[in-house]
Formats: sequence, structure tokens, C-alpha cells
Amino acid sequence: MARAEIGAVIFGQERVVDLTLAILLAGGHGLLIGVPGLAKTKLVETLGIVVGLDALRVQFTPDLMPSDILGSEVMEEGLDGKRVFRFIRGPIFAQLLMADEINRASPRTQSALLQAMQEHHVTVAGARHDLPSPFHVLATQNPLEQEGAYPLPEAQLDRFLLQVDVSYPDRAAERRILIETTGDRDAKPRPVMTSDDLLAAQRIVRRAPIGERIVEAILDLVRAARPGEGDPELTKGIGWGPGPRAAQALMLAARARALVDGRLSPSLDDVATLAEPALKHRMALTFAARAEGETVSGVIARLVAKTIQ
Repeated sequence: MARAEIGAVIFGQERVVDLTLAILLAGGHGLLIGVPGLAKTKLVETLGIVVGLDALRVQFTPDLMPSDILGSEVMEEGLDGKRVFRFIRGPIFAQLLMADEINRASPRTQSALLQAMQEHHVTVAGARHDLPSPFHVLATQNPLEQEGAYPLPEAQLDRFLLQVDVSYPDRAAERRILIETTGDRDAKPRPVMTSDDLLAAQRIVRRAPIGERIVEAILDLVRAARPGEGDPELTKGIGWGPGPRAAQALMLAARARALVDGRLSPSLDDVATLAEPALKHRMALTFAARAEGETVSGVIARLVAKTIQ
């Protein structure tokens, strides 16, 4: 139902919609990468409305400071003349934070999200402040080849459950976009879930049965992507590979994808489909491999073909 409601606003991005829904059902964070104008921001806004989350947006710019995201303490003077500090919450205290163009901010500002994304609380002036539940970060990122875009630190990338590459729509979808978005009426999404419904769905995902064969396939794939552990012929171009968090991401995302499709248990097809979104941002190639025209996507495709049968 949520998928259909989103599809009434976002055209021609069914794969992106399904992966983003899987991210939320798995209780994780997502990184959407694509050129401007592909409805990445619109998708996140629509998703917040449809699943009933309290959503806020932060536009990342080079001059954005960590306090602009987390909040800050201000000194106030009471009627009795005493001065006290009061914490003013930033936009991170939302159930869904849209980090728009996250790679246009400095690493100092990007690091403000690290503790929040992993531990679901922030520390300001030595005091802990818990974030709402559920809490998700959906970030959009411009391709690194564009002006003013900078790579995210590896530790920041590892916090994202999946990396979703947003491509251009096909001709039929783009034709529909032209017709339906240039008239005098805009489609408005309706909420079909609440935050409590989402939390219940997340509990179902974590309780969903998973076969031993699926667990072994995830382990085989992740471990095969590490230099020194996998097939030397396949891993010779890998500089560094995915850690245990990649296996956790694959496990949760596979369960969530199955639920999106109306299934209670994931299959090998789920693992194969999610391999690239789960691993692509968690590994890197050597300079020699890149010089020879090798890509991370190509390496992952060969690893999937060899390990998942």
C-alpha cells in the first residue's frame, strides 16, 4: 500500500522506491546517489508523509556547522537573575532526517551524524540526548565528479545500510513526468502508516525466519570480498573489503525486501539483488585496478556469480 502511494508521486523509480522502503523496514539509514533532478529529495519527502514519520530537512552546504544539525546550548537569565544553560534541539531530533546533498558539507559537519546514526543519541556539552524512535537518516549525494562535491569518510559511509544509485528514468516514465508535473494539479501523497506501524514492521523483519543456506551465502559473499580471504584472482584489485556491518546489512535488508514483496523469508535472489547496494560503499579498489578500468560494481557482480548459486 505504501509502495502504491509513493508510486503515484514518484514515476519510473520502482527499484529505488523498493530499496528505500527496505531500508526503513530494516531500521537503517540510506544513501541515495544521483545527478540533480532525479526526484531524490521528492522521494524522501514523499516517504516521510506516506509512512507517517516526523520529517525534517537539512540542506548541507560548505558553511554548515555541527551545531546546525545537533543543536546548541544557550545561556538564559531567569527572573531571579540566575544564569543557566538551555539546550535547543537541532533538526536531528526528527524521526526522519533528510540530509540533502550531504557531500557538499565539510567532514567536520558530516561527522556530527556518526554517533546519532549508530547509537541513536547525541552528546552535546557532555550531556546525552536521546533521539526519537524510529530514527532514520536518508541522505542524498551528488556524483563526486560534480563541482563542489567531496567524498564521504569511510566511517560515515559504513553507517548507511544501503547505497542506492538513482539512474535516469526510461522514456515512458519521463513522458509521464512531463505530462503529470507540468499541469495545474500536483499529486499529493497520503499517509497510509504511522510511526507505530513502522516500528511493528521492523520487529517483524527482525523476527522473520531465515534459512541456513541464506546465512551461509551472506557470509560467503562478504568474506569473499576481503583481500586475503577470497579467491585471489577476484580480490587482487580490492584495496579493502567490507566488515561485519556489511553482513548485518545484507541480513536485515534481505528480510526487509522479502517483506516488501509480501514474503516472510528471504531467498538467494534477495541476497544477490542487494549485494551491490550493501557492499558498494564498503569496499574500494586499488589504484592499479582503477587504472585498468575496473569498477566496484564489476567486482561485486563476479563475486555474486561465484558465491551465490
